[in-house]
Amino acid sequence: MLWEETAVRIENAISQERYSNNKRPTTTVTFRLDANTVKKLQTEAKDNDISLNTLVNQIMKRFVEWDAFESKVGMVLVAKPVVAELFAKMTKDQVIDLATRIGKSAIRDISLFMKGELSVTSFLSWLEARMRTCSQVNYQQENGVKKYIFRHELGENWSLYHKTIADLIFAESLSRAIDIEMSNTMLIFTIHDL
Repeated sequence: MLWEETAVRIENAISQERYSNNKRPTTTVTFRLDANTVKKLQTEAKDNDISLNTLVNQIMKRFVEWDAFESKVGMVLVAKPVVAELFAKMTKDQVIDLATRIGKSAIRDISLFMKGELSVTSFLSWLEARMRTCSQVNYQQENGVKKYIFRHELGENWSLYHKTIADLIFAESLSRAIDIEMSNTMLIFTIHDL
């Protein structure tokens, strides 16, 4: 089968609103892509009401921040219904025990490996990238307060697991206070004076 190739110019620019006041340098790069792949990307961009350039930047950013590391750090993909069911069958005490005994060090080490350091900023950056893989993320910053809102639909125990891990990492490794609210579908992390 002959594959028609198409040259696509892509500017490497971060398009998320929170970076709009802090423009990063961009580089123009040319890629040769399969025409069918380009058509699918154009359709996806149009469906999401964004430019092809913005979509490709989002894809590349996700790859360098998450996908390139995922298998190296031992992360595995599991369907949401499976995760939801596994956590639903656990008691609150079992969830807290799992988060404390295994989850805390695993998450701390994965974050350190992927970001190269463990600081409040690097951990929050890692956490946001992590949550984007399994939930919807909303980010707000005002008057020195950062708020991350994660909507996940994986149940209260999943929220409890991540709340416990974050509480422990912020207290023990980062020596920082964090406010965490949770429900069966949401996690809200609030950090003051950053």
